Amino acid sequence: MPLARDALHRFFGFDDFRPGQEDAVRAALDDRDVLVVMPTGAGKSLCYHLPALMREDLTIVVSPLVSLMQDQVQALERIGDPARPAVGLVNAQQDASVNRDVLARAASGELRLLYVAPERFSSPGFLEAIKGTTVG
Repeated sequence: MPLARDALHRFFGFDDFRPGQEDAVRAALDDRDVLVVMPTGAGKSLCYHLPALMREDLTIVVSPLVSLMQDQVQALERIGDPARPAVGLVNAQQDASVNRDVLARAASGELRLLYVAPERFSSPGFLEAIKGTTVG
């Protein structure tokens, strides 16, 4: 899987995958459903970060852990184009106008990763905002 290894090095600076990561990344890139169960610190996030950065569609990451999402967004912003990061976060702790801007960028195809809390799926406007967006 040379392309993924090249992207692994380019985006994250790693020369090789940890156990289980390459299979998960390959499955995601092949449009297969993936369930990854790994212990804390084993590199689960890379299993969806890397395919999301390599694909052209939008990956939605659903997590109830706002601080973890914020940390991951900040880390991904550092490896991308600082002027227009390919990652965004929508949550109740942000101003509504910031959330609208992030959703608009996701809908326009500008973002590769969108982090949201589970309750977003029941909030008015969220599903409408991403309707028509190609989600991988």
